[in-house]
Amino acid sequence: MKPLAIHHVTINVADVDEATRFYTDVLGLTERSDRPGFDQPRVVWLDAGGQQLHLVERETTPAFGQHFAIRVSDITAAVADVRGHGVEVREPNGVGAALQTFLNDPWGNVIELQQVAAVDDDPAYPQALSGSAG
Repeated sequence: MKPLAIHHVTINVADVDEATRFYTDVLGLTERSDRPGFDQPRVVWLDAGGQQLHLVERETTPAFGQHFAIRVSDITAAVADVRGHGVEVREPNGVGAALQTFLNDPWGNVIELQQVAAVDDDPAYPQALSGSAG
């Protein structure tokens, strides 16, 4: 087998309508119109730049490290946007040549934001490596 890419990730949420608003309004994903009509459980498919996030209305469970990552081009701007919606986001940290940060959706699902191939002229990158971003 030779995987081509991750096609989608599915997460459980307690309220599909509220989750759809969170993931579209706060994180910028878009609702897909090509989803088959599943009534039970309620499901919404979202597009995240070529990959999909599927929201399933079911009982949620605590996160024990499982998460998914959304790639962003500018982590500093992404953090500011998310915080502008009143959502708590950790300060970005350097990981190799990348920057990452984490937040939780309203149901406790962990979401990583990642800017890959951070460069020295990115003002957030040296601060994140030294632990003084923000």
